[in-house]
Amino acid sequence: MTDHTSRRPAQRQLVLGSTSLYRRELLERLRLPFEVASPDVDEAPHANETPKQLACRLAMAKARAVAARHPAAVVIGSDQVADLHGDALGKPHTHARAVAQLQRMRGQTVVFQTAVAVVCRESKFAQMDLAQVKVTFRELNDSEIEAYLQAEKPYDCAGSAKSEGLGISILESIENDDPTALVGLPLIRTCRMLRAAGMVIL
Repeated sequence: MTDHTSRRPAQRQLVLGSTSLYRRELLERLRLPFEVASPDVDEAPHANETPKQLACRLAMAKARAVAARHPAAVVIGSDQVADLHGDALGKPHTHARAVAQLQRMRGQTVVFQTAVAVVCRESKFAQMDLAQVKVTFRELNDSEIEAYLQAEKPYDCAGSAKSEGLGISILESIENDDPTALVGLPLIRTCRMLRAAGMVIL
C-alpha cells in the first residue's frame, strides 16, 4: 500500500476551531493531521441580526479567535444556525426546548445556514463562505416528536435533528449543493478555501 501522506510537502499546522464532535469527524475525512481548539466566542446574536448574518459572523469570529493563539496555523471556524422564516433556532440543549423547536418546524421548510471561515494570521489569509441547506420537515405529530427525541436525544444540534442518524426519518426533503453542510461543516467549500490558503489535500 502506498503512503500518500509521505509525499506531501511540509505545510502549515491545521487547527479546527471547534469542539464539535460532528465537525471533527467530518474534517477527519480529508485525512489531514489537525488539532482542535476551543474558540471561546460569545455566540449571543446581535440586535436585528439575521440567522445568515449570525452564522457568518460567528464562523469568522471563531476562526480569528483561535488564529490569535495559533498565528502560523491555518484555522477553520464554522457555525450553523437553523433559520425558520427569519427566526434563528440554535441548539436546544434541553428536551423541552427540542420539543418546542420540532413543533414549530413540522411541515415547514427550514434553511440551515452553515458558514465556514479559514484564517491564517501569519499569511494574512481570511476567507468565509456560506452553505444554505433547505430542509422540509414532515407533518410530525407529538408522539412522533417524543419518540424521536427519546431515541436520539439531539440536544446539541441546531434544529433538534440529526440528518445523519434517525433524524432523516422526520424529514420530507433536503436541498443543497454540499452533502456535508447539514452535519455542520461544508467540506466542499472548506477544501476550496484550504487549497487557497496553501494547504495540500491530495
